[in-house]
Amino acid sequence: MTGPTNKLSRSVSLLIVLIAYALAIVAGILVAQQYSYQNQLIDVAIADIVATVIIFLFSYFLKNSSMYDPFWSLIPIPIAYYWMISNPGGVETRQWIIMFLVTFWGLRLTVNWIRGWPGLHHEDWRYVDLAEKNGKLYWLVSFSGIHLFPTILVFGGMMPVLSAMNSESPLNLIDYLAIVITFGAVIIEWLSDEQLIAYKKKDPEKGAFIKTGLWAYSRHPNYFGEVSFWVGLFLFALARDWAFYWTGIGALAMIILFVFISIPMMDERHKATRTGYEEHMKRVSALVPWFRKD
Repeated sequence: MTGPTNKLSRSVSLLIVLIAYALAIVAGILVAQQYSYQNQLIDVAIADIVATVIIFLFSYFLKNSSMYDPFWSLIPIPIAYYWMISNPGGVETRQWIIMFLVTFWGLRLTVNWIRGWPGLHHEDWRYVDLAEKNGKLYWLVSFSGIHLFPTILVFGGMMPVLSAMNSESPLNLIDYLAIVITFGAVIIEWLSDEQLIAYKKKDPEKGAFIKTGLWAYSRHPNYFGEVSFWVGLFLFALARDWAFYWTGIGALAMIILFVFISIPMMDERHKATRTGYEEHMKRVSALVPWFRKD
């Protein structure tokens, strides 16, 4: 879509994003405090939705739904911090480990987004497609599908963090497994993104696609890292008590999202624009890195 942002520089665009997210977080906190239910899960859910509405308003007035893109990686950081300081009885070692992992993941992913983001004159191709297909209904679709739905997904993925933050039991083997998987997931996602960036810098031929590094064993290793991160957070809840199995609904939703929506969507796009990609799909695993079928 073409909006009022097509002449803004990248630095001005980033400043607008910074202001928007600062306002969204402050508004979320104020509303949650005003209408507190004395329940940490509900209070954060209220703040999360309010922040989402604020970002949507920026998206609407700037005519660019990509305003929401960093929400996925930024908002979990203040959520984790709030739950940490709200549970002084929890084991500090576990709390700080989780806080570090969420912050490491969030900042790394956000920085990666900033590096590849041209500015507010650019909008994600998926949003452009949705605008063309939905016409006057686009902003309703944008609010429900591009803004609110991912917010709900990420909130679901973060629910195990609350269970872990207020745990008073000492670290156990499942905690250590969670640390390894969550940290390893961030590293995998980081390496995948760096390999893709390095490949694009080589100015490959039109229609070419990356087939080296982690991308030789998975068509979407960055997605594998992302899914593994949420699974790792879920394990922290299980480390406290298996009774918190229900918090795994967020990680399950993430797996469903990437396996049945994100990967098929990207594969279809690549099949239409990348020479030999359909044959590549037959040889290389879609998500989990695995041996090639050469």
